[in-house]
Parts: sequence; structure tokens; C-alpha cells
Amino acid sequence: MKTFLEHVAHDIINKYGYDLSRVAVVFPNKRAALFMNEYLVRIAGRPIWSPAYITISDLFRRHSSRRTGDQIKLICDLHKCFTECTGIDETLDHFYGWGQLLLADFDDLDKNMAEADKVFANLRDIHELDDVSYLSKEQIDIIRRFFSNFSEEHNSELKRRFLSLWSHIYDIYNTFNERLTYEGLAYEGALYREVAENVNIEFMYDTYLFVGFNVLQKVERRLFERLQKQGRAHFYWDFDHYYMPHGHDLRHEAGHYISQYLQLFPNELDNTDGNIYNNFSRRKDITFVSAPTENVQARYISRWLKENGRIEAGRRTAIVLCNEGLLQTVIHCLPDEADKVNITTGYPLAQSPVASLISQLIALQTGGYMATSEKYRLQAVNTVLKHPYMKFISEKHTELYRALNIDAKVYYPTRERLCTDEGTSLLFGSIDGYSSAELSGRIAEWIIDILKLIASNADDSADQMFKEALFRTYTLMNRLAGLILSDDLVIDVITLQRLIGQLLKSTSIPFHGEPVVGVQIMGVLETRNIDFDHVLILSANEGNMPKGVNDTSFIPYGIRKAHELTTVDNKVAIYAYYFYRLIQRANDVTILYNNSTDNGTTGEMSRFMLQILVESNHNVGRRSLQSGQSSIKFAPVEVCKTDDIMNRLLLRFDKNRNGHKEGTPLLTPTAINRYMRCPKQFYYNYVCGLREPETDDSDEIDNRIFGNIFHEASQKIYERITAGGTHITADNIKWMLSHGAEIERIVDETFMEELFKLPKGAGTRPEYNGLQLINREVIITYLRKLLRMDMQLAPFDIVGLETDVIEDMEVCGGGSVRFRTTVGGRIDRLDCVNDGTGERIRVIDYKTGSRRLEYMPDIAAIFDSANISKHSDYYLQTFLYSSIVSKSVLTNPRNLPVSPALLFIQHATGSDYDPTLCFGKNPVRDINDCHQEFETLLHEKVNDIFNPAIPFVPTSDDDICRICPYMQLCGNSGK
Repeated sequence: MKTFLEHVAHDIINKYGYDLSRVAVVFPNKRAALFMNEYLVRIAGRPIWSPAYITISDLFRRHSSRRTGDQIKLICDLHKCFTECTGIDETLDHFYGWGQLLLADFDDLDKNMAEADKVFANLRDIHELDDVSYLSKEQIDIIRRFFSNFSEEHNSELKRRFLSLWSHIYDIYNTFNERLTYEGLAYEGALYREVAENVNIEFMYDTYLFVGFNVLQKVERRLFERLQKQGRAHFYWDFDHYYMPHGHDLRHEAGHYISQYLQLFPNELDNTDGNIYNNFSRRKDITFVSAPTENVQARYISRWLKENGRIEAGRRTAIVLCNEGLLQTVIHCLPDEADKVNITTGYPLAQSPVASLISQLIALQTGGYMATSEKYRLQAVNTVLKHPYMKFISEKHTELYRALNIDAKVYYPTRERLCTDEGTSLLFGSIDGYSSAELSGRIAEWIIDILKLIASNADDSADQMFKEALFRTYTLMNRLAGLILSDDLVIDVITLQRLIGQLLKSTSIPFHGEPVVGVQIMGVLETRNIDFDHVLILSANEGNMPKGVNDTSFIPYGIRKAHELTTVDNKVAIYAYYFYRLIQRANDVTILYNNSTDNGTTGEMSRFMLQILVESNHNVGRRSLQSGQSSIKFAPVEVCKTDDIMNRLLLRFDKNRNGHKEGTPLLTPTAINRYMRCPKQFYYNYVCGLREPETDDSDEIDNRIFGNIFHEASQKIYERITAGGTHITADNIKWMLSHGAEIERIVDETFMEELFKLPKGAGTRPEYNGLQLINREVIITYLRKLLRMDMQLAPFDIVGLETDVIEDMEVCGGGSVRFRTTVGGRIDRLDCVNDGTGERIRVIDYKTGSRRLEYMPDIAAIFDSANISKHSDYYLQTFLYSSIVSKSVLTNPRNLPVSPALLFIQHATGSDYDPTLCFGKNPVRDINDCHQEFETLLHEKVNDIFNPAIPFVPTSDDDICRICPYMQLCGNSGK
């Protein structure tokens, strides 16, 4: 079947011959020209003088002395006019959305050649209109109906504010147009109107052929009429008898506009020729397919293309996206066989890595830079250093990252420290010292310089998408910088950041390809004038086809309709034409829609699909796609202890197998507690060796670091008090409490080592931020509280601080699994006290958290996994340490009673506070009272860990799963 453009090409050759040098073929868009040119050459069968191919937009622009301004420039100027006329001091980024709406309203008003003073008339009263002489009775009724919504009783203030804003729009319109005229610029509607009203235009070509138009703005009709009167305009209309009116039968809205224009601008082709205009009613394979998600629709593409020779049909096959947000998914779902594809829609620039880099660079120079100290925040620096494009900026970025995070923790690096080569010198070089407005321009230029550096260092083999995204971003930033330097755009840095974000979201990256070769992937608008044999339409939901009815505008619907501006009704008719024209000549049509309800929208098929089902004579096939997924209850996947896993366990914990490695295999209370918490978590950590990263570029202090600083500082304070001895008196502690500067010095020194990762004796007090200062004060308060509590306990002896205790354990894991390992760990503090019940050694573990201790009822409760959230892990740790201490000649030479203790600093109040652990309400004064039972249960639990018959089973505790670092790997996300 011949396409519409083929019929047009035949007619052009027949009527105008082979010399078309004085002929201009005008299309609604550019794409059709490529197909038309090929048809002309093929039909002519010989060399010809090609006609000029121009779009309707080009036709207007060629006959105006003014240029169309880009949207950034236009909205900047509109913002100034808005501020001048209303006195409202709105920032540009907040105004930008308003500006787009206002500009669209002005554009529509001028393209429809409406009288601005009449449209923007100040309608002060709902009963009286200022000047109605120019309005018809129908128009007056429409306006009255609109203002009847403003009840005097309830909405008088709303009406007053609306009319107040309305009264300024005409001033803004005039001021804006005067400003643009002075600059030799115009927005598209104003330029079109100027050309349409200029009767002195000298047109370039002898003949203008207008091909495939549908709706015409009044400016276009005016131009068509003028050229028609001169005998220079001829028209080719693309339609089908199916949706054109027959007598009083208006049929579909698809033919609403063309039916009007055929009388004004007669068709060059024969309207009665069924080969051209009676194709929709011919036999077609039409299939409607419902799908539960958008992505499922995209995945269907591969299967669809492989059937019925659709890939081999090449450019006669089209995939049309009613929702262009599906483009990325569609690209990934194309089969390998479809090696030639032409994509007419663009890739969103905001989703490219270069867009994230721009955002990070501006964040680096705003929140990431402290102008007073001329230093950067580490978190902002790290974000940039970890960006994938850093490899194009600096070869030493990984070394710089290590120097700031691993070798030391430099939370506030200086420029001197950051500038290690040419790339980092540009990245972290000085751009301050400017005023607020000047700084915006400087940052824009700085970003441009970085983009140039990336481009120059990128390999020639870099993918085309990377290059195109870089070029688009460079062009955008260059335009912004030019506007700022010319004072057209006066904004601060924050506004610049928001504005760039909006511009990136509204910019797309075009794909390059041969338009007339391969499967065509298109948006709806690109299908105009082009016919296909095989058509797949995706996301043909109500709201996508036609586009949603949200017609946001400063000009209400009633006023628009009264003054014959574009309304939602027009847009529905326009999309109806696009839809029917797309499928009227196709033989094979598949239309997909999303049938699920999501985000408050129901999955309804397009009204046009319903029309085909109800009104057409076609037998429509109905299919549905399934996602192939179903909700299933999580079934924990256990890990059996295979020979390989057992070998890994023994290599990690068997003293004999581990002997050749440095250090001693140590089964810590933390490891045992992890096993009781979740055996599979133990497997990931100790068998697979998957550790949680400890590095953090945040300058905040988490609980682990806070606890480490407190522990280290308390150790240093008691080492300072004892001065190498062991005996502590009340006077010793009183002296330390009276020397607050000494406590602060020790805390600062500990911060330097634990938080800032600097070696001992590295220097003076570190530079804290606000949160770090608060944490510093809290730690100092805790240390003072500990000292005051110990002063009431004195005299006592310090047996050890941060003392390592270990002992060998015989493991019988079952069968032939027998080996020796080492258990133990580090005790925060060992002291010897006499509190009236006799001397005893306390094994003390400091706790700085806010949770209160829940006492265990007995020894067995410590090894019950159900109690893991009730501090049974704390009990296990201190009881194990106490058991080892009680048996060690080094730590307990006099065989004193040993008691386990947890000292919760926040809750250590009152002179009678005793940190000794209890069973119920009974303190454990001597570990030997329960030593035998504890040892038995401990051995049983350790033997379970190494028993080949007991697999590593995931826990069923949802609370543990939610905070587990291996949650995604395990697949158990809790209920």
C-alpha cells in the first residue's frame, strides 16, 4: 500500500516536473522531509532539482527581522517585567514555572491573533462587564458562567485576588513585548503574529506546498490565505473518510479541523480516491493488550518484533510511545536481531551522570564550602571524588580520597591539601571573593572549565551518549554564563542551583541515526505524515492518549473558549487525529495499555480504543500480559555446612590450622552473640568474610565512635591519675575533677586519634563542627559523672584498663570435628573494690547508650536467642570475661571473687548505684557461684557453631532483619 507521502510525491512530479528549485514543501515537522525526498527521487527515476523542505516554523522565522529567543532568556526577561509590573519580588527559580505558563499563554494568544486588551480586560464585577460590544451573546454567557463561580459571600477575597493578578497581566504582556522588540527578539507566537500581519513580505519561492497539516492557528491561516490569493499556495491533506463528517453525521473529533479547512484550502489530491482516503475500514489485524505495569509492556517489544517479519520490515515498523518516560526501558528491551533502529525521542539529560556531577559541584561550592575558614566539608568533597567522571578530571583522585579518609580523617580539608594536580587544582581552586550575583557567574564559568577538562581528557572511544550529554550540558551552562555576564540573569548561587536543576529536567539528548532505515521508535508527534505497516503503541491509557486534561493556565477555560484560544477540547481533537491517522494505513496494529491502578490513577484504555471497539467494524483481538511474579511468603534459606564451609570455619578459628598466620584465632563474645542473633549473619561475616565498611565521610559521630572516644578518654584519665600505680584515692579523683582543662585536653587528644585518625601527639585541639562540639561536651560530662561516682567508691585499685583476656577452649563440633580455639576479648576496666561485703574484682564494661538494662532471670536466659534484644549479649560478654579473669593467675593472683558489671553512664545516679549484674534482683558477687553452669552452656553454644549437622539458618525475628547489613543479600527483609 502506498503511503500518503508517496501519493504526494507522485502528484508533485506530475504537476511540477523535475525542476523543483522554486518550490518549497512545508511540513508541520522536519522528519517527513527525509521520507519525501527519497520518494521524489525514486518516483522521478532520474536526477531532479530538489525542492526546499522547510517546516512551518522555518517559514515564519525566515520572514521576520527578529530572532526567536531561547526559553532561558525569554523567562529571565519575563521575570523582570513581572517584577516591574506587579511589585512582587519573586525569585527567578520560584517564578520559572509561572514564567513557563505565562509565556505559553502569551504564545497561544498571539498565534490565535486575539486582542490582548480584550482578553486581559479587568472584569471587576460578576454582573457588569466593562466592554461587551466586541463579544457575541455566546461569548458573554461563557464569561458570566465562569465568574458565577465566585460567590460574593464565600469567595469575594478569592475573586478580588484573582482579578488583581489578572489586571497586571496585560501590563506584563505589553512591557515584555516592548522589551523583546527593543532587543530584536521575540517568542514564537509574537514572531508568527508579526509575520502574519505584515502585508509587505516578499516570499522567496514561487510555489509553497503545505503537506499534512491538521489544526491551524489563526496566524497560519492568515499566511495560507495570503499565499493562496497570490496563487502560490497549494495544499495536501491527510485524512480518512472514516472519521470525516458525512452530512450531519460529525463522526469523530479526529476530522474536526480538516473538514473545516478543505473548503478554505482545497486539496490537491482527489478527495474521493479510495486508495488515498479510504484505508481505515479495510481489513486490519488489531490487537489490544492489557499489561499490569509499564515495564511489562516494554518487555513485550522483543517478542512482538520477532513475529510477522516486523524487524525485516525496517522503517515500515514503528514503536510509538504515548509515555516517553518508557524510552530507557524500551531501549534495553530491544532484541539483538533489531540491529538497525532509529530513535526520534530524546534521552533525559537529568538522568545522565553529567547532570549529577553538576549538582554535586554546586553543592561543593555552597553547603560544602566554609568561606570563613576557607575549608571544605569532607562529605561534599568525597561525593565529588567518588563520581565516575573524576577519572577525567584527575589521575590522583583515588590517592586524594585515601589521604582524606583512610590515612587520616580530614573533615575540613584546606584548598592546599586538596589541590594535588592540575585537575584537583581546578576543582578546588579559589572562586570566592565575589559578590552574590558575581559568584553565580563565576561558578557557571568554573563548571564550564571542568566540563572542558572532562571533554579533553575523555578517550576518543568514549560512548556517544557520554559525549552528547557532555555537549548538551556545556551548551546549557555556556548559555547561562552568557546571560549572567550580560546582566540579563541576575541571581544568587542558590537560585542558580535550582534553575540549573529545572533546565536539566527539561532537556533531552537526541539520538543520532539514519531516519529512513530500521525500526522506528517514536513519540506521538513524530508520527505525523509518516505511514507504517506494523504499529505497536505503548501506554495508550486515558491521560496519555489523549494527553491529560490538566490545562494549567492563567487564562481560565471559559475565557479561552470565549476568545477562541486553545482549550482542552482542541487538544483532544488534535490527539484523536494523531491516533487515527497513525493506524489508518497500517495492516498490523497492536495497542498496549496499563490496566493497573497506581498513584490514584485507574488503568483505563484510551477513549480512542473504546471508540474502535464500539464504532468500527474491525474485529479486535484482546490479550493480557502477566508480570510473571507472584507474592510468596518468605521461606528462610538455610546454608548447610558443607566441607568447604567447614574448612573455612576451621581455618578461621582452629589454632592448629591458623598457626601459620599472624595473630591468634579468637572467638569473641561478639561472634557468639552474632551467631545467637542470626546464624546466617554469622555465616556472612565470619565464613564469607563480608565486613561492614567502617569508613564514613559524614562529620557526624555515630554510637560506635562515641563509645570508642569515651573508652579511650576514660583510660587516659585513670592512667593520668594513677601515674603508673594502681591505687586510687578520693583525693586523686578530686584533683582531676578540679583540673577541668586536663580532662578537656585528654578528650581533645582522643578525638584527634579516634575521629580525625591522627597519630598521638599530632598537635593542638582539632577543629570541631557544631555536632562534634556537642558530642565533646557530652563525653566530658560523662567522664565527670564517672569520676564523681568513683570518688564515692574510693579507695580502690585499678587492676587493668583496656585489658585483653583470652583462654583456650576445646571444641567438639560433632563427629570428627575436634579442635582448640581461643575465646576472649578486651575488658574496659578491671578494678578491685571493697564495698562492705569484702574484696572483689569487678569486670566492668562501660555503656554510653540510653537503653536501660533488662536483668536476666538465670544463666540459661543468657543463651536463649529470644533474649538477644534484652541485653543477653551484654551478659554473655561480661560473664565470659569474668570467667576467664577468675581463673587467671595474672589477673586474679589472690583468687578473689570476680563479679561481672555493666556501668551505664547515663543511668549511674545516686550514691547507692551498683553496676554489678543481677539475676532477678540478686547481684552476682562471685562468678564461681554459677561458673559451672555458664561454662557448660557456653560450650554447647560454641559446639553448635561448629557442628556440621546444624546449618546456618536465618533468624525469624523481623526486628533483627530490618537492621541487618546483609538483608538484601539474604533476601529476608522482614514482614
